[in-house]
Amino acid sequence: MVKLTMIARVTDGLPLAEGLDDGRDMQDAEFYKQQVKALFKNLSRGHNEASRMSVETGPYVFHYIIEGRVCYLTMCDRAYPKKLAFQYLEDLKNEFERGYGNQIETAARPYAFIKFDTFIQRTKKLYQDTRTQRNITKLNDELYEVHQIMTRNVQEVLGVGEKLDQVSQMSSRLTSESRVYADKARDLNRQALIRKWAPVAIVLGVVILLFWVRRKIW
Repeated sequence: MVKLTMIARVTDGLPLAEGLDDGRDMQDAEFYKQQVKALFKNLSRGHNEASRMSVETGPYVFHYIIEGRVCYLTMCDRAYPKKLAFQYLEDLKNEFERGYGNQIETAARPYAFIKFDTFIQRTKKLYQDTRTQRNITKLNDELYEVHQIMTRNVQEVLGVGEKLDQVSQMSSRLTSESRVYADKARDLNRQALIRKWAPVAIVLGVVILLFWVRRKIW
């Protein structure tokens, strides 16, 4: 069964819409929603390049597609057919693009298109029972294949993101430290030059002063 459905903008992870009734029959719904948000965050940082992927998490699987800078994600039971899950997402994508395609980039607040929940709920009902003739026909559709879509573990996906974040933070820290060291090196060089030439400057200053005084006296 389809458990959760969420839609987000890939560029910054901003949630655009979700199924409002999703997760009410789940004890850990909030936990999985947090995982979804973490996945969106990773995608916004460019940590996963696949436009279609399945991510296993506990007894469920996240399936997502990315198109037009938008990520359409659903969470289903592991036993739910992968082909149906992605066809469900395709239906959502087509309708969302038709209704809100020209507003996606300008959306400034979370869940700006929450009214899309009506279509999510209506479409989800069509996909819940895998034994209906409609869904059996979709499962037998040889033109829509999902065998090439990669399946990974959620810890692996999020772990990669965390490691990349750590590398990025370390790189930023090293860059910052390098700048500090460069500034200190310039200060030390300046002090060394002052120590080296200060006596000469003082002597020259004294000579010039004596020469000037002498001319005044004479």
